[in-house]
Amino acid sequence: MEKQIGQVTHYFNRLGVAVLELTDGIKVGDNVHFLGYTTDFTQAVWSMEIEHRKLQAVGPGADVALEVVEPVRKGDRVYKIESE
Repeated sequence: MEKQIGQVTHYFNRLGVAVLELTDGIKVGDNVHFLGYTTDFTQAVWSMEIEHRKLQAVGPGADVALEVVEPVRKGDRVYKIESE
């Protein structure tokens, strides 16, 4: 089961980092699904930062930088994969 937790607001190609605007919390170890017009992949969250500070968890309303395994685009939706 997937729950939308935010969307991509920026992508830094050289770093492979996406900036997400969150509507729900996320933590290291969660599995997320990126979905957009040409984007569709899942990955585990292994590294995220706010203002260059590494964090283990963030709540709703945060803008967080997340390392991604594939390019993403502004407006791509982000879903947290929840086990049933």
